[in-house]
Amino acid sequence: MTLIDAHTPIVRTDNTPRLSARDLAIGYDGRVVSEHLEADIPAGSFTVVVGPNACGKSTLLRAFARLLRPKHGQILLDGREITEFPTKEVARRLGLLPQTSIAPDGIRVSDLVARGRHPHQTILRQWSHADQSAVAAALAATGTTELAGRLVDELSGGQRQRVWVAMLLAQESPTMLLDEPTTFLDIAHQYDLLRLFHRLHQEGRTIVAVLHDLNQAARFADHMIMMRDGRIVASGDPASIVTSERVEEVFGLACSVIADPHTGTPLIVPR
Repeated sequence: MTLIDAHTPIVRTDNTPRLSARDLAIGYDGRVVSEHLEADIPAGSFTVVVGPNACGKSTLLRAFARLLRPKHGQILLDGREITEFPTKEVARRLGLLPQTSIAPDGIRVSDLVARGRHPHQTILRQWSHADQSAVAAALAATGTTELAGRLVDELSGGQRQRVWVAMLLAQESPTMLLDEPTTFLDIAHQYDLLRLFHRLHQEGRTIVAVLHDLNQAARFADHMIMMRDGRIVASGDPASIVTSERVEEVFGLACSVIADPHTGTPLIVPR
């Protein structure tokens, strides 16, 4: 198989999805979690994947990030098989925030965030002013500038999560994959972070997030993938797929769906 060089231009049409799954079968060891999956992540979208626990959301995200080898089928990145790209080129094109991350012992926040610049380093291109600016901007965007000199081990769970997000932002990848990014955050910081992702989306980045809060998903997403039992039940505009009937089918929750009084987006009200 011929690898795509880091400088090979990708020819895309306006409607080419940023990421695609084609007849995808994925799982762990001998267990298949999902099979025959067909999914598209529109370029420039804020896509949120929702569904009950253990329905395959995170597994699909790991496959999109090339961390999980499909048992069958393909993952396409910018219209090409993702395995054709060198590892560093994949990292320059997309970044992943996993559910749990472990920092090296004794590392300071600024040094951890700086690791997000690794995909941009080469033998001929070492640390630069652009790298320093990217780290400073990521710290500022996540409200962690004042933590830069502290050890990651000393931080609270919520602070650590914001630092990991800062490292992902420093990577400056046009596509960001976020697996439950609001974990450990109180409700105010959850919305601060989601507003940050929404702003990045408006600036042109493709955001793909797994969220448990269906109302947050409906408020911020412009594209939604709804899963249950390893299969995709529906995908599209939240306004069209978030209905009381579908919420009850997927989550087993009897509810009414009304318009959010502030945003007009679907708002789920349990009965």
